[in-house]
Amino acid sequence: MCLPLGEQPQRRLPQLFLGLALYGFSLSLMVRASLGVNPWSVLYEGLEHRTSLSFGTISAVLGVLVLLLWIPLKQRPTFGTVANIVVLAYSSDLGLALLPQHLGLPVRAGLLVGGVLLNGLSVAVYVGARFGPGPRDGLMTGASTATGRSLRLVRTLVELTVLAVGWLLGGSVGVGTVLYAVAVGPLTQFFLPWFVYRSGAGRGPEGAASEGAGADAGPPPRSRPRARSEVEA
Repeated sequence: MCLPLGEQPQRRLPQLFLGLALYGFSLSLMVRASLGVNPWSVLYEGLEHRTSLSFGTISAVLGVLVLLLWIPLKQRPTFGTVANIVVLAYSSDLGLALLPQHLGLPVRAGLLVGGVLLNGLSVAVYVGARFGPGPRDGLMTGASTATGRSLRLVRTLVELTVLAVGWLLGGSVGVGTVLYAVAVGPLTQFFLPWFVYRSGAGRGPEGAASEGAGADAGPPPRSRPRARSEVEA
């Protein structure tokens, strides 16, 4: 659940920006590993090969284009949505500028594992700040609501399409793509309770997790079973 911008901004804003910056940097780690990246990064890489734009710039441009799809879905962007586009673009490009290319396989394997771990952590950090979904997240949740289909099905269809287009354009698909799909959801689920901001209403990790259930955040964390007293409340 997205909270008002004015609620504890001194506590939540640094967490949002830190999480988004770490997320962008985690993408650059996986790119430099050259062992496969997540579906949207496959598309960014493919377009990077075909244009003069940087990885981060492409992510921002596609983020804005995805926002246009929010209009028929009656989704409204939040502060977190805009921050997602801007911070991810700069942090991923900065990471790619700092990290060397053409590394040995052991180093690349370390970058891949580190990138996946950092990605899961960063999702928990920025989603836990509860500033609303990123552009791709909102597309998933909006399409799910509009069509009546499950979020898992919508996300799977969209990401398979994105992955296929990116691969055809020359994006990197490999073991890292599979590792990301398998590991990021559980990692986010593990880290989220440590970082979720709980408002005066007492909402827990479940409300925050719903904001990051789409492509930006990886597979949605599964909420813990609730006691009967919680359900009846």
